[in-house]
Amino acid sequence: MSFFTVFSENIAKLKNVTSIQSREREKKEEGSTMNTTETTYLSKKGMKELKKSIAQLERDQQKTIRELHDQEKTDSHDERLARIEKLAWLDTIESELADKKALSQSAKLFPRKRDAVFVAIGSVVELIDNSGRQFVYTIVDSIEANPSDGRISIKSPLGQSLVGKTISDTISWGKQTMQLQLVRIS
Repeated sequence: MSFFTVFSENIAKLKNVTSIQSREREKKEEGSTMNTTETTYLSKKGMKELKKSIAQLERDQQKTIRELHDQEKTDSHDERLARIEKLAWLDTIESELADKKALSQSAKLFPRKRDAVFVAIGSVVELIDNSGRQFVYTIVDSIEANPSDGRISIKSPLGQSLVGKTISDTISWGKQTMQLQLVRIS
Protein backbone atom coordinates (compact mmCIF):
# COMPACT_ATOMS: atom_id res chain seq x y z
CA MET A 1 0.00 0.00 0.00
CA SER A 2 1.18 3.44 -0.77
CA PHE A 3 1.52 6.22 1.74
CA PHE A 4 -1.34 8.16 0.14
CA THR A 5 -3.73 5.17 0.29
CA VAL A 6 -3.01 4.64 3.99
CA PHE A 7 -3.26 8.36 4.65
CA SER A 8 -6.63 8.70 2.88
CA GLU A 9 -7.98 5.63 4.70
CA ASN A 10 -7.00 7.17 8.05
CA ILE A 11 -8.59 10.48 7.10
CA ALA A 12 -11.80 8.64 6.16
CA LYS A 13 -11.74 6.78 9.51
CA LEU A 14 -11.19 10.04 11.37
CA LYS A 15 -14.09 11.71 9.54
CA ASN A 16 -16.31 8.72 10.32
CA VAL A 17 -15.35 8.73 14.03
CA THR A 18 -15.81 12.50 14.19
CA SER A 19 -19.25 12.40 12.55
CA ILE A 20 -20.42 9.60 14.86
CA GLN A 21 -19.16 11.51 17.90
CA SER A 22 -20.82 14.71 16.67
CA ARG A 23 -24.15 12.93 16.36
CA GLU A 24 -23.74 11.41 19.83
CA ARG A 25 -22.84 14.82 21.26
CA GLU A 26 -25.89 16.41 19.61
CA LYS A 27 -28.12 13.72 21.12
CA LYS A 28 -26.59 14.27 24.56
CA GLU A 29 -26.89 18.04 24.23
CA GLU A 30 -30.55 17.68 23.27
CA GLY A 31 -31.06 15.48 26.33
CA SER A 32 -29.04 17.73 28.63
CA THR A 33 -30.83 20.92 27.52
CA MET A 34 -34.10 19.28 28.43
CA ASN A 35 -32.84 18.47 31.92
CA THR A 36 -31.29 21.85 32.71
CA THR A 37 -34.64 23.27 33.79
CA GLU A 38 -35.12 20.38 36.21
CA THR A 39 -33.46 20.99 39.58
CA THR A 40 -31.34 18.19 40.97
CA TYR A 41 -30.97 18.12 44.75
CA LEU A 42 -27.62 16.93 46.07
CA SER A 43 -26.16 16.48 49.52
CA LYS A 44 -23.02 18.39 50.51
CA LYS A 45 -21.04 15.23 49.82
CA GLY A 46 -22.67 14.81 46.40
CA MET A 47 -21.98 18.44 45.47
CA LYS A 48 -18.35 18.05 46.56
CA GLU A 49 -17.97 14.85 44.51
CA LEU A 50 -19.49 16.58 41.46
CA LYS A 51 -17.03 19.49 41.75
CA LYS A 52 -14.12 17.05 42.16
CA SER A 53 -15.27 15.13 39.10
CA ILE A 54 -15.45 18.33 37.03
CA ALA A 55 -11.97 19.37 38.17
CA GLN A 56 -10.56 15.92 37.31
CA LEU A 57 -12.17 15.99 33.86
CA GLU A 58 -10.71 19.45 33.22
CA ARG A 59 -7.24 18.16 34.18
CA ASP A 60 -7.69 15.12 31.92
CA GLN A 61 -8.81 17.40 29.10
CA GLN A 62 -5.71 19.61 29.43
CA LYS A 63 -3.42 16.59 29.65
CA THR A 64 -4.93 15.03 26.52
CA ILE A 65 -4.63 18.31 24.61
CA ARG A 66 -0.95 18.54 25.58
CA GLU A 67 -0.38 14.96 24.44
CA LEU A 68 -2.10 15.73 21.13
CA HIS A 69 0.17 18.72 20.59
CA ASP A 70 3.18 16.49 21.24
CA GLN A 71 1.90 14.02 18.63
CA GLU A 72 1.20 16.74 16.07
CA LYS A 73 4.08 15.81 13.77
CA THR A 74 3.50 12.11 13.32
CA ASP A 75 5.03 10.08 10.54
CA SER A 76 4.13 6.46 11.08
CA HIS A 77 0.80 4.77 10.64
CA ASP A 78 0.70 3.67 14.28
CA GLU A 79 1.34 7.20 15.50
CA ARG A 80 -1.52 8.53 13.37
CA LEU A 81 -3.85 5.87 14.74
CA ALA A 82 -2.78 6.76 18.27
CA ARG A 83 -3.59 10.40 17.50
CA ILE A 84 -7.05 9.43 16.23
CA GLU A 85 -7.65 7.48 19.45
CA LYS A 86 -6.54 10.50 21.50
CA LEU A 87 -8.97 12.71 19.57
CA ALA A 88 -11.80 10.28 20.29
CA TRP A 89 -10.82 10.19 23.98
CA LEU A 90 -10.73 14.00 24.10
CA ASP A 91 -14.22 14.15 22.61
CA THR A 92 -15.47 11.72 25.26
CA ILE A 93 -13.92 13.80 28.03
CA GLU A 94 -15.40 17.03 26.66
CA SER A 95 -18.85 15.46 26.36
CA GLU A 96 -18.78 14.16 29.93
CA LEU A 97 -17.45 17.50 31.15
CA ALA A 98 -20.31 19.36 29.45
CA ASP A 99 -22.85 17.01 31.05
CA LYS A 100 -21.35 17.44 34.53
CA LYS A 101 -21.19 21.24 34.16
CA ALA A 102 -24.85 21.32 33.09
CA LEU A 103 -25.73 19.19 36.11
CA SER A 104 -23.70 21.50 38.34
CA GLN A 105 -25.65 24.52 37.11
CA SER A 106 -29.01 22.90 37.86
CA ALA A 107 -27.94 21.31 41.16
CA LYS A 108 -28.95 22.64 44.55
CA LEU A 109 -28.19 21.47 48.05
CA PHE A 110 -30.90 19.66 49.98
CA PRO A 111 -33.14 22.06 51.88
CA ARG A 112 -31.70 22.56 55.37
CA LYS A 113 -35.04 22.42 57.12
CA ARG A 114 -37.35 19.66 56.06
CA ASP A 115 -40.21 17.95 57.74
CA ALA A 116 -38.84 14.98 59.73
CA VAL A 117 -42.32 13.50 59.90
CA PHE A 118 -42.40 12.20 56.32
CA VAL A 119 -39.62 10.64 54.24
CA ALA A 120 -38.47 12.89 51.37
CA ILE A 121 -35.31 13.49 49.38
CA GLY A 122 -32.48 14.25 51.79
CA SER A 123 -34.03 12.28 54.65
CA VAL A 124 -31.88 9.87 56.62
CA VAL A 125 -33.98 6.83 57.48
CA GLU A 126 -33.34 4.03 59.93
CA LEU A 127 -34.97 0.70 59.09
CA ILE A 128 -35.15 -2.66 60.87
CA ASP A 129 -35.93 -5.95 59.13
CA ASN A 130 -37.76 -8.98 60.57
CA SER A 131 -34.54 -10.49 61.93
CA GLY A 132 -33.62 -7.29 63.80
CA ARG A 133 -30.87 -6.05 61.46
CA GLN A 134 -30.65 -2.28 61.26
CA PHE A 135 -30.15 -0.31 58.03
CA VAL A 136 -29.48 3.41 57.70
CA TYR A 137 -29.96 5.09 54.32
CA THR A 138 -29.98 8.63 52.99
CA ILE A 139 -32.54 9.27 50.25
CA VAL A 140 -30.78 11.04 47.35
CA ASP A 141 -31.21 11.76 43.65
CA SER A 142 -30.21 8.92 41.31
CA ILE A 143 -27.07 10.83 40.22
CA GLU A 144 -25.65 10.59 43.73
CA ALA A 145 -26.90 7.12 44.67
CA ASN A 146 -24.43 4.59 46.05
CA PRO A 147 -26.12 1.86 48.12
CA SER A 148 -22.83 0.51 49.49
CA ASP A 149 -22.23 4.00 50.93
CA GLY A 150 -25.75 4.18 52.41
CA ARG A 151 -27.20 6.50 49.74
CA ILE A 152 -30.20 5.15 47.83
CA SER A 153 -31.98 6.75 44.93
CA ILE A 154 -35.40 8.24 45.40
CA LYS A 155 -36.24 6.51 42.10
CA SER A 156 -35.17 3.03 43.27
CA PRO A 157 -37.85 0.55 44.35
CA LEU A 158 -36.93 0.98 48.03
CA GLY A 159 -36.68 4.75 47.67
CA GLN A 160 -40.10 4.94 46.04
CA SER A 161 -41.55 2.74 48.79
CA LEU A 162 -40.11 5.02 51.47
CA VAL A 163 -41.19 8.41 50.13
CA GLY A 164 -44.10 9.81 52.13
CA LYS A 165 -43.88 7.18 54.88
CA THR A 166 -43.84 8.05 58.57
CA ILE A 167 -42.22 6.48 61.62
CA SER A 168 -43.60 3.01 62.47
CA ASP A 169 -44.79 2.36 58.90
CA THR A 170 -43.93 -1.01 57.39
CA ILE A 171 -42.32 -0.94 53.97
CA SER A 172 -42.65 -3.89 51.61
CA TRP A 173 -40.52 -4.06 48.51
CA GLY A 174 -38.75 -6.45 46.16
CA LYS A 175 -39.79 -9.71 44.57
CA GLN A 176 -39.58 -11.54 47.89
CA THR A 177 -41.64 -8.75 49.48
CA MET A 178 -39.03 -7.95 52.09
CA GLN A 179 -40.59 -6.08 54.99
CA LEU A 180 -38.81 -3.30 56.85
CA GLN A 181 -39.99 -1.23 59.80
CA LEU A 182 -39.29 2.50 59.61
CA VAL A 183 -37.85 3.44 63.00
CA ARG A 184 -36.43 6.95 62.58
CA ILE A 185 -36.41 9.85 60.11
CA SER A 186 -33.93 12.69 60.37
